[in-house]
Amino acid sequence: MYKLFFFFLGFSMTTFGLVYIIIYLNLLTFGYTFIDYIKFIITRYECLMTVLGSIILIVLIYTKGDIFNDLYL
Repeated sequence: MYKLFFFFLGFSMTTFGLVYIIIYLNLLTFGYTFIDYIKFIITRYECLMTVLGSIILIVLIYTKGDIFNDLYL
């Protein structure tokens, strides 16, 4: 049950961050260079949620079924 919660949490954080990254692409039309765009994206916490959400999803993929199985020897 907790894996489902963390999956939805990671997926929503990743989606939320990617939406803002795409929205901020409009800065390139205002004369920002690509390097300035990357520097701006790195400083915004809503864009960093993409990284955090992706880490949560990767951890969920590579963990075994239940982390408490070792306690039931």
